[in-house]
Amino acid sequence: MVRAYTQEHVYRHPWSRVTSAAFRKFTHPSTPILLSHITDVHTLSRHLDSNNGVFTTTRSITVKSPTLPFLVRRFLSSPSVVIHCVESTVVHAQNRTMDIVARNVSMRGLIEVEESSRYVPHPENEEEWTMFRQETNIRCKPLSVIAAVAEKVEARCAERFLQNSVRGREIMERICIDLQKDSVVVETGAVDATEALSSSMW
Repeated sequence: MVRAYTQEHVYRHPWSRVTSAAFRKFTHPSTPILLSHITDVHTLSRHLDSNNGVFTTTRSITVKSPTLPFLVRRFLSSPSVVIHCVESTVVHAQNRTMDIVARNVSMRGLIEVEESSRYVPHPENEEEWTMFRQETNIRCKPLSVIAAVAEKVEARCAERFLQNSVRGREIMERICIDLQKDSVVVETGAVDATEALSSSMW
């Protein structure tokens, strides 16, 4: 059984500012409070291709799961589990697209989660707004024979992901406002946008 859902959100900020904010999301002062399930973030690799303006990064993210149903807690002897994830990001500055894919690499025998996100200029206001779209798939594997329990696990995870998505967007909005005030991000030119993304993170 797979639980899937899609979310869309419009940031009333330019693409360059929003994508720069995405790189800062886990280091903002609000993150430990609003995204308390995230316990650790590390950059594994990063690369800027100056020929085509493509910027790629890979990060490891450690999260704490929501409280699990009783039967699962008994099975794991724990109310929640620590899950390690890998997040891959590809930014095409010339096309102004940013794609992020995050998957869990631990606990895959119990549950598989894949979250795909995309940031592009909004078609109705390309210079001032950014369209965000996120697709999430959650699959509880060994419990598929116990449909009721599997459905509870998937539903609880989906509920938590939705809550965290709202909080994540709140952090993003705060960062965008900070960037706007401080005039940190260069908002003109595809190459300048890529340089801003790179320098703001590293």
